[in-house]
Amino acid sequence: MTILQDKIITDQWIFATWQEFMKATENPDYQKAKFYYYQERLKIEMASLGNDHSRDHNIIASAITLFATVKKIKFNGNDNCSYRKIGYREAQPDLSYYLGEKLNAIPYGTNIVNLDQFPAPTLVVEIANFSLKDDLGEKRFLYEDLGIEEYWIVDVKKGKIMAFKIENKGSFHIRESLVLPDLKLSILETALKMTRQTDHGEVCAWLLEKFKA
Repeated sequence: MTILQDKIITDQWIFATWQEFMKATENPDYQKAKFYYYQERLKIEMASLGNDHSRDHNIIASAITLFATVKKIKFNGNDNCSYRKIGYREAQPDLSYYLGEKLNAIPYGTNIVNLDQFPAPTLVVEIANFSLKDDLGEKRFLYEDLGIEEYWIVDVKKGKIMAFKIENKGSFHIRESLVLPDLKLSILETALKMTRQTDHGEVCAWLLEKFKA
């Protein structure tokens, strides 16, 4: 890739300088895209998200909100927010959350979150319909390096959640959230499967009863 190139191959990792990456983020052709930068490579995600991705995105966000509200866990959530380590890394996860000591780390008026100035989010969620391999691979390494505490991948096609505790720039599988204590991922997987048969209102009502129990 050269900085004079107008069209960039999208939906795959390609080598690029940070300056080329920044130029791509300013290109109006990609104003609706999601951007990632890691190990001197960029990825511009342009693939249409569609109904299935959007529905699972919505129900997972709703479930986290319901659980935290019922359990009186203070949190701040972001949707498609960009996190930037200038010159080195950038990520734009589907969902991200600040909890605990980081709760109010990002003030209003902040656009792209500068990770040289602010902490990384506590929890990151990627909804994987056509991006599962990348979410499990390159993005997982990216989030390990960014210092995220917990990372979830929602497999849209299977209605499964793969979650990882991140520490010391490594990660290991978990089946119960550590940053949202006592939240069993199996409950969220059941909710995902329910959405294939019924509406989100009924699923949220079921979740509310489960979380109150």
